[in-house]
Amino acid sequence: MKPKMTLKRIARELDVSISTVSKALHNDKAISQDTRNKIQAFAKFYNYRPNNIALSLKNKQTKTIGLIIPEIVHYFFAKVMAGVEGVASEKGYNVIIGVSNESFDKEVINMEMLVNGSIDGFIMSLSKETLLKQDYHHLNEIINQGMPIVMFDRVAHEIVCDKVVIDDTKGSKRAVQKLIDTGCKKILLLTTQDYINIGRLRTQGYIEALQANGMDPSPDLIYKIEHLSDDDLLRKSLEKELNIIFDQQPDIDGIFAVNEIYAITALNVARERGLNIPTDLSVVSFSDGVLSQNSRPSLTTVSQHGLEMGRAAAKMLIRKLEIEEEEETFDTKVIKTVVIERDSTK
Repeated sequence: MKPKMTLKRIARELDVSISTVSKALHNDKAISQDTRNKIQAFAKFYNYRPNNIALSLKNKQTKTIGLIIPEIVHYFFAKVMAGVEGVASEKGYNVIIGVSNESFDKEVINMEMLVNGSIDGFIMSLSKETLLKQDYHHLNEIINQGMPIVMFDRVAHEIVCDKVVIDDTKGSKRAVQKLIDTGCKKILLLTTQDYINIGRLRTQGYIEALQANGMDPSPDLIYKIEHLSDDDLLRKSLEKELNIIFDQQPDIDGIFAVNEIYAITALNVARERGLNIPTDLSVVSFSDGVLSQNSRPSLTTVSQHGLEMGRAAAKMLIRKLEIEEEEETFDTKVIKTVVIERDSTK
């Protein structure tokens, strides 16, 4: 059985560039007749058929970047968008934004629409459903056809591409250490299910911080929240669960939440139960967004530096598009976090 052939593989087998292969398959006269004949014969033998993805390679640049995000209303993703837009504008690129709404199918459809001659490469954060399914065929297909991808925040380490992340585990350790340093002895963790990489890493940071201080992580204090597509349903469900947790463990004196929605919900429940923040209960959250800054009391948070992350991702992608490398390499840029202290901690 003949192996599945891609532009990248043809280029490697014939020791030419992907751009040369693409031009030859489109009978571009800029490529010599001998080279065109050789490439076309090789492609025919292996039953290679160009698809829509192959139309957006470097030889036909559109100067447009595709940005795929899971949510449009999330402050963090809005800051990433601003960072990407800023660098793209500086470099003469446009940005087309697609929103997956945490859906695997929508993520795939968005990418299929954009690769049809519309963009030169992708910057993206994976949907929760994609991470749950661990189905990355659409990403591999695009990369195999020579189109670069830069992932940020929610990434798949199985995919070989450039990535921009924050130090999730270290950031969580700093957040939990802040709670411990201010006297918290029983700290509740509000986190995601483990298939979401950032939640898993932040959970690990929580555990490591407790262990470093001689505190035993209790499964009863780690609450992994099921994803619900409707934010109102999520908040109501979390409010109900938090009341049960507080009834069972009224001596909880600290909460670390992996995102600000969880943290704000915890603040609301605590106030309704008559708890004083931060005298009775201290709260720290990831994501220094508008909700954190304007909640009452304002939230102590771990900054995610969305603007910096977006700028870094755009620079990495544009560099890939504009500089031909003899040997392709891939980098992971880790952006350091800081704890921003506000009124929800002592």
